[in-house]
Amino acid sequence: MSPSLNSKVVPLSEVPTELQEDELENVEVREPVVLVVDDERMVADTLALIFKRAGLCALTAYDAKGALEIASAIAPDLLVSDVDMPGMNGVDLAMTMMEKIPSCRVLLFSGHATHADLAPAVAEGHDFPLLPKPVHPAVMLENVAKCLDGRKARKARYAEVFVMPEMRQTA
Repeated sequence: MSPSLNSKVVPLSEVPTELQEDELENVEVREPVVLVVDDERMVADTLALIFKRAGLCALTAYDAKGALEIASAIAPDLLVSDVDMPGMNGVDLAMTMMEKIPSCRVLLFSGHATHADLAPAVAEGHDFPLLPKPVHPAVMLENVAKCLDGRKARKARYAEVFVMPEMRQTA
């Protein structure tokens, strides 16, 4: 049995062709853009898929150089980067990104890095959150929502996308 839809059919003649000026204030121009960077392609691609399912625009890069090229074309709202990468590491990438795009937020993750690895960033006044790998998708989405707070992000949806049934609280 197919589910019934509770929708109203609107004739095409009633559909507005342009928004009135007072309606523009309530229009969300775009979803937040998240740039995912990890030298492990499967990790970067999987995170991007998770973010897309959560309603975000997710872009991927597999090294810092590629990330900076993407960011020069499309300024991300959030950089989610692994710390341990060949060439420029994630901490240096984050600091460079903050110089080029001050409005970009940063979320770092790593299987080996510690808060001591963030010392160069802290010395320059940055306070980047650092998540340990492996990180559960629900935990990653919660942290992304915190980083994007105030960016018209659909936070409520992020934490629900990949919450396993056993993790749901019963009322």
